[in-house]
Amino acid sequence: MRVLVIGGTQFIGPYVVRRLSRDGHEVAVFHRGQTEANLPHNVQHIHGDRAEMAQFVDAFRDFAPEVVVDMRALTESDIRHTVDAVRGIARRIVAISSMDVYHAFGILTGFEEGPLQPMPLTEESPVRSKLFLYRGTQNSRLPDVDNYDKLMVERVVLGTEDLPGTVLRLPVVYGPGDGQHRLWHYLKRKDDGRSEILLGERAAKRRFARSFVDNVAVAVALTVTDERAAGRIYNVSEPESLTEADWIAQIAKRVGWDGKIVSLPDEEMPEHLRESGAIEQEMAADSTRIRAELGFKEEVGRDDALDETIAWERESPPPHDPARFDYAAEDAALSRR
Repeated sequence: MRVLVIGGTQFIGPYVVRRLSRDGHEVAVFHRGQTEANLPHNVQHIHGDRAEMAQFVDAFRDFAPEVVVDMRALTESDIRHTVDAVRGIARRIVAISSMDVYHAFGILTGFEEGPLQPMPLTEESPVRSKLFLYRGTQNSRLPDVDNYDKLMVERVVLGTEDLPGTVLRLPVVYGPGDGQHRLWHYLKRKDDGRSEILLGERAAKRRFARSFVDNVAVAVALTVTDERAAGRIYNVSEPESLTEADWIAQIAKRVGWDGKIVSLPDEEMPEHLRESGAIEQEMAADSTRIRAELGFKEEVGRDDALDETIAWERESPPPHDPARFDYAAEDAALSRR
């Protein structure tokens, strides 16, 4: 099968490209050329800007992809550029979405109002009624923060009549290459010899869906190669959504940390560790559909996944941010117990 991957050079993208190539598919990657990831030598590279994709239609037609995977469509404009460029060439499109489309995420972040949402989240759970999660904020991770919304991406992908689409809703994804360094917040404290790690009482009990990047690539490859995925939405997550306290305990086990996880009332937490919104809103997920319909299962167990991620975090730590590791404030909060 010939697969065109849009934006396959950051974090999850290279894992997907390598997986598809390893499985014997012909892969081309369309990207700006600013990040040349470690990809198999037989992968084709087409360099260009998404906004100028119309200029690359001939190149796409020459490659003749059967399926297109858009790893990096963040806005309605992003996905429309892709759809317009490959319509009439590819027979299906797969888009990477996020569980931030769910109403529960709107409740968690305080973006929307309403009662706490029941768990776990299924593909039929309510999605947000409000658009543009981060409009007006200073979210440095997003190139077009005001127009970011995966809900808009999903609507285009599933609403294009002559180009069947598939949507994958991803949870918190961890692993080597994670630009958000999701384990570092806890790992550094353990490596710094902290004997106690603080959590707010509500956050400690909150369950969150997670998945290791290699296993996400397995899920993407399945939806690319199985025509039964056409027109479907799939949650991707580990079978068990751990609480934050249990997640920290899993990391502690892998690094041999024997300290204590201490839960404090939210109002007693130091300022740099406080969360806003409905902190108790969980984001646990049910991934039964992709397992039952496409036979998805994890190829890398959690212990190995954590070991790989921990090793990478230590080798490639993020720039130090003293404000995130105010140990004096944490010790003061602990002393008031």
